[in-house]
Amino acid sequence: MKILRIYIVLTTFVLNCNFNITAQDKKLRLVSYNLENLYDYLDDPTTNDESFTPEGDHQWTEAKYKRKLSNLSKAIMAAGGWETPIIIGLCEVENAGVVEQLLSETPLQYAKYKFLHKDSPDRRGVDVALLYQPDKYKLISQQFLRVNMDDRPTREILFASGILAETGDTLHLFVNHWPSRYGGELESEEKRMTAAAVLKHTTDSLLKANQNARIVIMGDFNDYPTNESFTVGLGCINKWETAQNNSLYNLCYQFDGNETLGSHKFAGKWGMLDQWILSGQMLNTKSKLYTSRENVGICNEKFLLKKDKTDYAPKRSFLGIMFANGFSDHLPIYIDLIINN
Repeated sequence: MKILRIYIVLTTFVLNCNFNITAQDKKLRLVSYNLENLYDYLDDPTTNDESFTPEGDHQWTEAKYKRKLSNLSKAIMAAGGWETPIIIGLCEVENAGVVEQLLSETPLQYAKYKFLHKDSPDRRGVDVALLYQPDKYKLISQQFLRVNMDDRPTREILFASGILAETGDTLHLFVNHWPSRYGGELESEEKRMTAAAVLKHTTDSLLKANQNARIVIMGDFNDYPTNESFTVGLGCINKWETAQNNSLYNLCYQFDGNETLGSHKFAGKWGMLDQWILSGQMLNTKSKLYTSRENVGICNEKFLLKKDKTDYAPKRSFLGIMFANGFSDHLPIYIDLIINN
């Protein structure tokens, strides 16, 4: 009964959020979210997770972990808008166990998600994952694309293909968490260029086989839309009037340079480290399934924010090593796919 009461409260909250959704539109919502260190409280001897144990620097206990799970489920539900997202890309999950508990011990259990995950070679043990509703997205295949690094192993890129039950279209999904800017932006740029090359190799293959391929790329890229990893490495187009089917388009460029809104805040400045990048076929408004820049958003509900020196910033889980009972240092982003009747 307690879980049911929480579900009712959160559902009521979500229904009262303003996401500019009109009743006549039929939309399928996708969400992308960096969860900021979703670790369990157990020591994994194969990764550097010792800080996230009861004896570690973060004094990470079961109670704190369960509280974070609850907070994240609330953020995901809010980002979902009127309906539960059919697909959710996640960054910074430690293992399959934390994803399973997020889906079984919070109100998200009612959405009946399945998920894809694989332990990556990342030394900190943080991975990507994909949640999907199997009655709405029929999984065909999955791969984890290795991004080879000589000095610092990084996360793999999750690649899934499936059929949207609503339209019968095949949708190719990529969940990314590219190498961080650790050591400096320019010093680490080559690593993100390497990740971009791995992703581009696969998207080029898809578009060569079918120039009408429907591709959706999401995640935390640790770069901004104007960085070369996007414009050169991945070949993204930031500005366009008419999209071409065999190209990739960054729908988050519209937020670049926005001083009051972004998915992440660093040194007092908002930025878009989290992106939606789509193939041109997805932007064809005459197609059965399409979307546009206007259907991309950042979930910046007040409960996800806190006051800082300038205005607001994400209400993150951790302030240094202290648990701040927040959500994440990133805000969830979403995109609505429109069904053209």
